[in-house]
Amino acid sequence: MGIKASFSHEERETIMSSAASATQVNVIRNSFTEKEVTFYKEEGYLLIRDLISAQDAALLRRETMDIMAAIGLPMTALRQTTEYLEGSGLDSLINSPRLLALAAQLMGGPSTLYMPFTAVKSGGGGGRFHFHQDNNYTRFDGPGINLWFALSPMTEENGCLQIAPKSHLKGTLESMASEAGHRKVVNDPKTFTSILMNPGDCVAFSRLTVHGSCPNVTPEPRVAYAVQFHRNDVKARREDGSYVSLLEKPRWKTGPVKAIAVPKAEKIEGH
Repeated sequence: MGIKASFSHEERETIMSSAASATQVNVIRNSFTEKEVTFYKEEGYLLIRDLISAQDAALLRRETMDIMAAIGLPMTALRQTTEYLEGSGLDSLINSPRLLALAAQLMGGPSTLYMPFTAVKSGGGGGRFHFHQDNNYTRFDGPGINLWFALSPMTEENGCLQIAPKSHLKGTLESMASEAGHRKVVNDPKTFTSILMNPGDCVAFSRLTVHGSCPNVTPEPRVAYAVQFHRNDVKARREDGSYVSLLEKPRWKTGPVKAIAVPKAEKIEGH
């Protein structure tokens, strides 16, 4: 079942101007065990079952698909946007003090939201994403983390995440542009783990962890949402090779919006 690719002016106005009700999504945990933190440090990722309820995951899926309806979800695409509505369930999740505390615990110090984004793959063979590191995009000189939520079941058939354990221990790897204009590591990992998830599960992984995903060959969209954080002492490399504090000069606008903007053209920003 595909997503409608274009909307009339009236439909777009309805989608973009519909006010989000003040909704609270409950992050069920507020800390990790010492064993979990050790696993994350050694393996580069941590699968967290039921971090939000299935009911909250269903709400966030509806909100995410409303965003897709506003911006369009082309076939064979992985569609990403950082915008989310003020007062929505996504707003509650992204700016949750508990989620921030979990990220800070895994990164070993006070942390700040870096960027949130939709991670939706269309059905019918869409959205292959080559193996890459998030640090192949904006280069950090310290810890960054991705808290990636399943809002629909994640299977190998619909393009679940594939993670290469311990790959973060090798630092930032050489990369190049993929056919779609994203980044990919020059040498794919020889072994990786398929991260099978249920709605409400979350997988946390380091900015240095190599990960990717296969196309979604099912008829339904694969719906996920990612929330990235950085430790407060982290600097990011600029185009001239110098580094700047992400606290002093944030890379992205991370606050909620009152209406979702329809992009005039597809632009790959990376993260």
